[in-house]
Amino acid sequence: MEAPRLAHTMSSPTSPCEEVIKNLSLEAIQLCDRDGNKSQDSGIAEMEELPVPHNIKISNITCDSFKISWEMDSKSKDRITHYFIDLNKKENKNSNKFKHKDVPTKLVAKAVPLPMTVRGHWFLSPRTEYTVAVQTASKQVDGDYVVSEWSEIIEFCTADYSKVHLTQLLEKAEVIAGRMLKLSVFYRNQHKEYFDYIREHHGNALQPSVKDNSGSHGSPISGKLEGIFFSCNTEFNTGKPPQDSPYGRYRFEIAAEKLFNPNTNLYFGDFYCMYTAYHYVILVIAPVGSPGDEFCKQRLPQLNIKDNKFLTCDEEDGVMVYHHAQDVILEVIYTDPVDLSLGTVAEITGHQLMSLSTANAKKDPSCKTCNISVGR
Repeated sequence: MEAPRLAHTMSSPTSPCEEVIKNLSLEAIQLCDRDGNKSQDSGIAEMEELPVPHNIKISNITCDSFKISWEMDSKSKDRITHYFIDLNKKENKNSNKFKHKDVPTKLVAKAVPLPMTVRGHWFLSPRTEYTVAVQTASKQVDGDYVVSEWSEIIEFCTADYSKVHLTQLLEKAEVIAGRMLKLSVFYRNQHKEYFDYIREHHGNALQPSVKDNSGSHGSPISGKLEGIFFSCNTEFNTGKPPQDSPYGRYRFEIAAEKLFNPNTNLYFGDFYCMYTAYHYVILVIAPVGSPGDEFCKQRLPQLNIKDNKFLTCDEEDGVMVYHHAQDVILEVIYTDPVDLSLGTVAEITGHQLMSLSTANAKKDPSCKTCNISVGR
């Protein structure tokens, strides 16, 4: 593994460029500079004979990797020793404009058979748009490079977390879930106007809506899964829902068995915090065979409703008994409409604590408890 010789910045053994290159590794790939234009003092020269990559194709995209291939004219193809790959977040095209032109920002790979896999969680994030361009290079005996022109710029978007990544999050959440406490109801807080609107415009039935972008950036349910958010946490001393809420002073309560029973499946959706000491776990309850169930079955780890660390449903002496984890805040998404007549709506007596709202909340990417070793 090696980097292009950069005539000025690489002359000192302790330069910033060398420090970065020394500490990063990615199979045959590592980071180096790209200014966008050829630098006269960089030690990289232009050679027209080298073929310019064209018809670039991106495939096998995951949340932190992709495969790239392209076509090249056969002329001087045997002289190619390396590929230079310029990779940038689409929304941050000018993010490096104040950096020195020789600060490493480009991927450099030895000329390997195509397609070539690019992976690395320190520069690839899930569900993020990137631009990529390629040039071919030939390393000279003095360590300098001659290069082709840059290819066309291609855009692509990385994928969501896979089930494998979500299982890693699940395992982390299980560590801190704590002991289980009994519950009897699910509840949803909103303003009075919200419930009035439901009665007038939706035939008295709560309607699923698309989940916002709160939580992990790579969560496959954000912006895609339709459902209704419910809470189920109880106060330790009373065993009842807390009287405070960040979402409104009116609460819809529904008996737990109306939403969660042997005819529903339970899925793990996310684990995150918002720069706070407490953590959130998102669970999805979906009636068996429903569209929500089919969506989750393909994307989320399924939990045993009788035996998991977060929310359980089991029968004792002919009665359904429910428990929830004590040390995480559970956010439960139910994927079907829910009629208000199945429960009750009443005003709560506590305060509206807006600081606890999770609407479009951003996950703390530095938290060691709830992050996994892929792009944030």
